[in-house]
Amino acid sequence: MGAGATGYADILRAPHAARLLAGTLVGRLPNATAHIAIVLFTRAEGGSYTLAGGLAAAYGIATAIGQPLLGRAIDLRGQPRVQLPAAVVSALGMVLFAAVGLDSLLLAYAAVAVAGLFTPPLEGGLRALWPSVLGRQERVHRAYALDAVAQEILFTLGPLLITLIVSFWSAGAALLVINVIGVFGALSVVSSKPSRAWRSAPREAHWLGALRSPGLLALLGAFFFVGLALGSITVAGVAYADDHGRESIYGLLMAALGLGALIGGVFYGARQWAGAPERRLLVLIALLAVGYLPLALTPGVVPMTVLSVIAGVFLAPAIACAFIVVDRHAPRGTVTEAFSWLVTTFGVGAAAGTAAAGPAAEWGGTDWSFAVAGAGGIAALLVLMATQRVLAVPGRTTDIVSFEDEVYGQPKASSENDRNGAAEPGFSSGLEA
Repeated sequence: MGAGATGYADILRAPHAARLLAGTLVGRLPNATAHIAIVLFTRAEGGSYTLAGGLAAAYGIATAIGQPLLGRAIDLRGQPRVQLPAAVVSALGMVLFAAVGLDSLLLAYAAVAVAGLFTPPLEGGLRALWPSVLGRQERVHRAYALDAVAQEILFTLGPLLITLIVSFWSAGAALLVINVIGVFGALSVVSSKPSRAWRSAPREAHWLGALRSPGLLALLGAFFFVGLALGSITVAGVAYADDHGRESIYGLLMAALGLGALIGGVFYGARQWAGAPERRLLVLIALLAVGYLPLALTPGVVPMTVLSVIAGVFLAPAIACAFIVVDRHAPRGTVTEAFSWLVTTFGVGAAAGTAAAGPAAEWGGTDWSFAVAGAGGIAALLVLMATQRVLAVPGRTTDIVSFEDEVYGQPKASSENDRNGAAEPGFSSGLEA
């Protein structure tokens, strides 16, 4: 743990690193809390679980469509021209949703769809910037782990912030405040020197873009079901809180899930891991699936909170490992798009999970809605088991060039990536992730 903390500190001391990480997290706050905010707002307006799940699903599907499209636009045109305008339009969509409420369902669905479609791909953008800012492969790998840990801080504090705003003001106010904060986060990122200078590697023209990689497709198939599991928990947690008569329980369970992932991520990033990351990911997904299954027992609040912490422990390690796998299998010049497809599959899966968990809660009870999460975890494991042969063949190697080298045109000696580690992503010299 001491070595891991030292490694994290080394990353954050690198020029621009802390600002990029913090700005990305703040900019992602609207997306990270959107499903929770939409569900709470819909319920506060008198909508059913099914309607809440449907609106959250519409947001998730729109996000899934927008992320790779915006990611490809960033690869072609750079980050500032895409990220900030998208963040503003997305925020305006949520403002419209808060203003119209459920008076016009057509307008409500359109508003959340716009918010989702224009969600800026800040995740993919940050992972594209890490190699240019940090340079060495081992630092980039640790940054992926730090990235995953930081996400779990976001997913731990995000639900608590939403419930706090709802408690003091309203669910509508939560939608407005969170999205205004998100715009400022995106602005912080795109105004930084690395973001303004970054360009993607030259890419081979192909209409499929990043999706022409079989290994990437296999990974995305598995993470669709991880997203399904997490999306179902969003709705199942609300049903559980309603069963126990306290809205605050929902925020507690979501925070517990994020806390577990935070703990797992810190321990995972505290050491170097040998061997192929594809095999390691298989083990992590298996443990993640096992952690989701007991949630269907729906015991009392205290044991349920403990189970939620356990369920989250292997999430951040699995995500950090998936970043490396994406990096190893993404075709040249598709860095942001490839990582955005990971966000997309998560979004589609989460949308499917929220859509399935709503009717499951109404017709079968809260335990059935949590059972959707367990089924999602098992399905993700089966996909990875079936595609291990495809995943065992990484798609490429790249070179590492630092931000200073690229900006000042004095590249240092570069090194070829280790096939047992991650291929390093790219800057305009040919880096890619």
